[in-house]
Amino acid sequence: MGHSELWVGVLTALTALGASWITARATSRAALAQARTAARAQALREQRERRRSTYREMMGCAHAFFEVTWQIDAVDAAPDREAGDRLLAQMYENMAPAIGNLNRANHEVRLDGPAAVSDASERVRQAARHVQPRLKALAGATTPEPRRAYDAAFTDFRDAYTTFIGLARQALEAEEM
Repeated sequence: MGHSELWVGVLTALTALGASWITARATSRAALAQARTAARAQALREQRERRRSTYREMMGCAHAFFEVTWQIDAVDAAPDREAGDRLLAQMYENMAPAIGNLNRANHEVRLDGPAAVSDASERVRQAARHVQPRLKALAGATTPEPRRAYDAAFTDFRDAYTTFIGLARQALEAEEM
C-alpha cells in the first residue's frame, strides 16, 4: 500500500505542476496580448493626436490665407484706382508668405496622411497658388474678366479647403473606432 500512495502523491504533484505550468503559460500569453493591445492603442492615440495637430496647422495656414484674400473688400471700397492698386500690391506681398506657410503645412499633412486627406491638402495648396496670379492681374485691370477669374480661383480654394476639412474630420473619426 505504501507504494501506491507514493505513486498517487507523485502523480498528484506532477498534475499540479502541469496545471501550474499551463496556467502560467496562458497567463503569460494573455499578459503579452494585453501589452500588445495597450501598445497599439497608445500608438493609435499618438498618431491621432499628431494628425489632429497637423490638420490644425494646415487649417491655421489656410485661415491666414483667407485673411489676405478677404482684404479684397477693402480694395472694392477704395476711394480711387491708385488706392485700390496699392491695396492689391500689399495683398500680393502678404499672400506670398501665406502660401509659403501653406506649402510647409501641406508637407506635414502629406507625411501624416491618410492619402485622401493628403490629396485634399495638396488641392488646397494648388488652389491657393492659382489665386495669387489672379490677384496680381487685378492691378490696373480695366475689364471685369480679371475679377471674375480671381473670384473663381478664390471659390476653388474655398471649396478645396471645405473638402479638406471634411476628409480630415472623417479620418480622425475613423481612428476613434
